[in-house]
Amino acid sequence: MNDPAVEGSVIVVSAPSGSGKTTLCRRLLGEVAGLVFSISHTTRPPRPGETDGIDYHFVSREEFERRRGAGEFIEWAQVADHLYGTSAETMRQVVARGADALLDIDTQGALAIRRTIPEAVLVFILPPGPEALQARLEGRGSETPESLQRRLGLARGEIDKAPVYDYLIVNDDLEAAYERLRAVVLAARCRLGRQQGRLRSIAARFPPSSR
Repeated sequence: MNDPAVEGSVIVVSAPSGSGKTTLCRRLLGEVAGLVFSISHTTRPPRPGETDGIDYHFVSREEFERRRGAGEFIEWAQVADHLYGTSAETMRQVVARGADALLDIDTQGALAIRRTIPEAVLVFILPPGPEALQARLEGRGSETPESLQRRLGLARGEIDKAPVYDYLIVNDDLEAAYERLRAVVLAARCRLGRQQGRLRSIAARFPPSSR
């Protein structure tokens, strides 16, 4: 894509923690050209294997609040005891050059994006059930019994917000879920609202209508 004549889309992906969202988004970024990951700022500490500037911009609470006060975030939310925010300027730059901004954010952030950018595409990744979600969370090896129960409780609250999304993908099979997510991105690129400039340009090359 990267066509400056065609403005990019904002694609938001949300899911309860452990639903496979990060795995799906990483594959999408590796295989679909023209997608740029919007790296959120967060006050939470890095998990094992996470890298600053790649997974998140890890900042202190004071730095986050300074940026928030300066209006640098197009959306921000508090999840548990930590703050998360999306850079407005980075997202503007991505869509202005015709690429698609991919946001991996929670339901609070997604609803804030919808209020600010009504044409944004919202995708919810749903686990096949609580048993599968619990098994995936336990497989991380980083959850205590208390944090596990808290995450399962948070998951229900996020699932309750799924009806406001545009697309729902059940991740009961990783390959099938990926193909559905990829199809959503490709379909978003074909929406008439995004292609108006191209439509006018091509239509102008045809002779006038004989009607």
